[in-house]
Amino acid sequence: MQFAENNENPIFFQPFYTELVAGFPLKGKWKQDFFKNNHPIVVELGCGKGEYTVGLARKYPERNFIGIDLKGSRMWRGATDAREENLKNVAFIRCKIEQIQHLFGPDEIAEIWLTFSDPQPKRERRRLSSPRFLNLYREVLKPHGMIHIKTDSLALFDYTLEVIDFFNLPLHYSTHDLYATDCKCDAPDIQTFYEKTYLAQGIKINYAQFSLNEDYHHNTIERLPKDD
Repeated sequence: MQFAENNENPIFFQPFYTELVAGFPLKGKWKQDFFKNNHPIVVELGCGKGEYTVGLARKYPERNFIGIDLKGSRMWRGATDAREENLKNVAFIRCKIEQIQHLFGPDEIAEIWLTFSDPQPKRERRRLSSPRFLNLYREVLKPHGMIHIKTDSLALFDYTLEVIDFFNLPLHYSTHDLYATDCKCDAPDIQTFYEKTYLAQGIKINYAQFSLNEDYHHNTIERLPKDD
């Protein structure tokens, strides 16, 4: 049922890999061909049910929001809510995040959100804040475009801070306890279902904002060096 509804939802895309490499028709043209405006595009990677994508779209009608995840059954909720509310500034894409360069053109994305990503404790290259993924983001993110990370995983958060420090990336804000600070940002305003569960268990939420500077050269280092 959910698969069929996703197929019929005009804001839901699930391109095959062959379609992506052949040339995704909206690449570089999301504003004019889909959103029909010139507003900045914000992307949530690993969006799950799309709670942040939809929540931010409600709050900022003057921006466009796209949620990306591999699990269509998760995104069904957000895509259905956005369609029922007739939100014109929302889209969802079912695909691997590694394929992001096939979806967007250079400088097409203004901001990226990483909300409660899988910490991948044994596979560094699969962490969404690893050098491998930062390389991909730089191909589509505007210069100095903001990257937000919000996570319950202290290990993933500290790893991300290590990446930021190693590459000397601009760190605009960082906290190990979001709700114990007076953060002037959107991070506390929207809580996912799982985040509410974490908070009820007394788990602290980590949050940071950073960007990629001109000295960060893509395709240079695949992982952080390990201490001997």
